Amino acid sequence: MLEIRTACKTAVTELLNAARLQAGEIVVIGCSSSEVLGEKIGTHSSFEVAKALFEEIHPLLQQNGIWLAAQCCEHLNRAIIIEEELARQLGLDIVNVVPQPKAGGSFATCAYQGFAHPVAVETIRADAGLDIGDTFIGMHIKPVAVPVRLSIREIGHAHLTAVRRRPKSIGGERAAYNPELK
Repeated sequence: MLEIRTACKTAVTELLNAARLQAGEIVVIGCSSSEVLGEKIGTHSSFEVAKALFEEIHPLLQQNGIWLAAQCCEHLNRAIIIEEELARQLGLDIVNVVPQPKAGGSFATCAYQGFAHPVAVETIRADAGLDIGDTFIGMHIKPVAVPVRLSIREIGHAHLTAVRRRPKSIGGERAAYNPELK
């Protein structure tokens, strides 16, 4: 479990640095605890593994003023668990569902239990994200999604990918762009 925690902390720290996130921005996390354990996604949900990951991720984001959005599994249509304050701030419609390890996933369940005032929403537009175990978080990232190469490629046995967004570059051949936003 120590290796899993260490890899997770490294991944989150590297993502925060690469994405240059500011307070108030959102990181979406999709996590298959089954994949972390080396099993097929959705087959061996582990609350213990998910809790360890949540305990590494949430405090790091909070210290930086970043919101955590926990993606549920496909059984809940990849709904998102967030703090009620964020849902209200963004004007999102709250939906009525409480994730469970076998319907929503262990990580989303941990987030629901670990947040001060958790709610579920159907979608969000996050600024960056970590996908632990090929959970497909892309639907919740603002355009334009850019891959982030981390030094960590797996957490446990789960394939790890990271993403950040950059503002769209618009205009034609005469346009000039701010290199700080790339």
